[in-house]
Amino acid sequence: MNIDSIKNGIVIDHITAGNGMKIYNLLELDQLDCSVAIIKNVASSKMGRKDIIKIDADIEINMDILGYVDPDVTVDIIRDGKLVEKRIISLPERITNVILCKNPRCITSTEQELPHIFVCPDKEKKVYRCLYCETKAN
Repeated sequence: MNIDSIKNGIVIDHITAGNGMKIYNLLELDQLDCSVAIIKNVASSKMGRKDIIKIDADIEINMDILGYVDPDVTVDIIRDGKLVEKRIISLPERITNVILCKNPRCITSTEQELPHIFVCPDKEKKVYRCLYCETKAN
C-alpha cells in the first residue's frame, strides 16, 4: 500500500488499533475539503498494531477529543514536508461538548443550551462523569 506523504498538515499517530474511525468522526474530519487518509491496523514494533490519520491541511485539532479517546496518541505537525513539531497528548481533566450525558433526568436534557461537561476526577481510572449529575460516561 502506498500513502503519499504530506507537504503541510497533521499526522495523528500511535492511535490504538480500532480508534481511528472514532477519532475521525468526533473530529468531524469528513467536513474537510482536503485529503484525509485513515490507515488502520498498521504493524508497529511498539504497539503491535495501530491506526494513523493523515490530514493534508494545517487545521486546528481539538486535543481534548484526542486525549479522551486515546491519551497515548501523538500529533505531528508537518510543514514543507518536514516534521516541525511533535505534540504529546494526555488525558484531559475536563471535556466540553465531546460526549452527551445519557441521564434523562440531567439538567442538560431540559436546558439544551447548557454545555455537556464531563470531568475526570481520577486520571488513573480514566472515568469521566457528568459535571451536573455525575452520571458515568460510556
